[in-house]
Amino acid sequence: MTVETKLPYEKDYVSQFSDKHNEPEWFKSLRLQALEMADRLDMPKPDKTNITKWNFSQFKHESEGKELTSLEELPEEVKVFIDLEKEHKNLVLQRNHSVAYKSLDPALKEKGVILTDIFTAIQEHSDLVQRYFMKDAVSVDEHKLTALHAALLNGGVFVYVPKNVVVEEPLQSIFWQEDKDASLFNHVIVVADENSSVTYVENYVSTSEDAETVANIVTEVIAHDNAQVSFGAVDNLSAGTTAYVNRRGIAYRDAAIEWALGQMNDGNTVSENVTNLIGDNSRSNAKTVTVGRGKQTQNFTAKIVHFGLNSDGFILQHGVMKDQASSVFNGIGKIEHGASKSNAEQESRVLMLSKDARGDANPILLIDEDDVTAGHAASVGRVDPIQLYYLMSRGIPKKEAERLIIHGFLAPVVNQMPIEAVKEQLTEVIERKVY
Repeated sequence: MTVETKLPYEKDYVSQFSDKHNEPEWFKSLRLQALEMADRLDMPKPDKTNITKWNFSQFKHESEGKELTSLEELPEEVKVFIDLEKEHKNLVLQRNHSVAYKSLDPALKEKGVILTDIFTAIQEHSDLVQRYFMKDAVSVDEHKLTALHAALLNGGVFVYVPKNVVVEEPLQSIFWQEDKDASLFNHVIVVADENSSVTYVENYVSTSEDAETVANIVTEVIAHDNAQVSFGAVDNLSAGTTAYVNRRGIAYRDAAIEWALGQMNDGNTVSENVTNLIGDNSRSNAKTVTVGRGKQTQNFTAKIVHFGLNSDGFILQHGVMKDQASSVFNGIGKIEHGASKSNAEQESRVLMLSKDARGDANPILLIDEDDVTAGHAASVGRVDPIQLYYLMSRGIPKKEAERLIIHGFLAPVVNQMPIEAVKEQLTEVIERKVY
């Protein structure tokens, strides 16, 4: 069945929006071509989730936000992602669709490191952005939502680390949805050139509880030969925000991409996290955690595809479902023909807290090569009564015992967050959603 989704904006609007941001001709042309594609492409069809009635077309495309003179001006909901006792040299903060705060350590600038908003990058680093933008990781013509994303991009971040540069301190971006009607068509590109290393963390946060809008987010992570990328994220958008999140990675020879994703949106969400291990000896470790509540419906796909010899991929998905929430967890490990000596492992576990909640864990292994190792584990269940009894027998009240079990269940992902303030906030979000 084809989903009918009327395009919310026309060619003239997209052209004027591009001119307003002084975009080079190649990007304006890409936007217009993508808009034409969106008119004829089908919607994506996530496994076991019907998105035909989800809102992907009713939203406000432009919403400015005031620039900050100090991070102390931030509301508490946003401020918690930042350790204000430290000097913030490597941070981009987007308020609705405007850059409210931006900084980069001068020492990193001298080495050629780029951390900036996507519009500045398109203007000042046009050739570099053109080299990576929706070329290898995500394609414009995959389906209607990827095409709409390219046509209506209204925010995002560009990160580039040159050859042989090791960035010691994490780079961070915060995407603050202050306007309840503001859409997020954010595009994030993280490129680590040969023999480089970087840790990047992003946070999505809504401060308007009655938002009724759309988030269409695409992230592309490129790790060149012998590069190391550690990518952390906490998504915490409001219940009225329908979210499509597509995070893709490409790892070349001897490269590594580590994912630690806290998927805490309160609205209906489709999320893809796909890593292509192109080079020999490449590896990826994809860890995700989510809490579903209310009546929200979510679909999460974590996929690692092995092309290179001796490539190594591990997927870990832990979810907690309560109330009438429903989530599907797809874990896919694919070893292509020729990727001998590779290893594909995955684990998906779902903890149910309510009788009306639903969680489906679907482990999938697709193996086209003989000389490999692969394995999977999956479980859907309730709080272990033996664990509960053990804790209660030591004088811990039942509610506190359940709390400890849940935090322990989610800890393998939460503990991977590379910024302490972000780790603490993810823990706080989990606490708020579970109790």
